[in-house]
Amino acid sequence: MNAKEIRENTLPELNEQLGKLKDELFHLRFQHAINQLDNPMRIVAVKKDIAKVKTVIREKELSDSANA
Repeated sequence: MNAKEIRENTLPELNEQLGKLKDELFHLRFQHAINQLDNPMRIVAVKKDIAKVKTVIREKELSDSANA
């Protein structure tokens, strides 16, 4: 997932995507705790995706408030 793809989404879509990523991170952490995680680097990738989505959400909020 890259920033260009993320920026094409609307705020409700981004919030939904953020929720899904947080759920995925929870499940990955749970699998890691019980030693069933195949790829531990997936946790790092999901955290980065969460940060990207949050950054784009904040950018859109700031641009909306500047336009108002």
